[in-house]
Amino acid sequence: MKITINGRLKEFSSAENLKTVIGQFSGGHTHVIAEVNGTVVKRPSWEQTAMREGDAIELVNLVGGG
Repeated sequence: MKITINGRLKEFSSAENLKTVIGQFSGGHTHVIAEVNGTVVKRPSWEQTAMREGDAIELVNLVGGG
């Protein structure tokens, strides 16, 4: 299955839901905003959000500081 993540095409042998994809690409960050095909998906819905061939995902890591 091919999915675009942050503008880069990635191939997955298995990517059943958004939570799985974020786990592989968040770099261990816990404060992540996810957008799938132009729609923001809230964290409680990640596990129920199925991935499909051709989906486009944007992941943004929030970083605090001063």
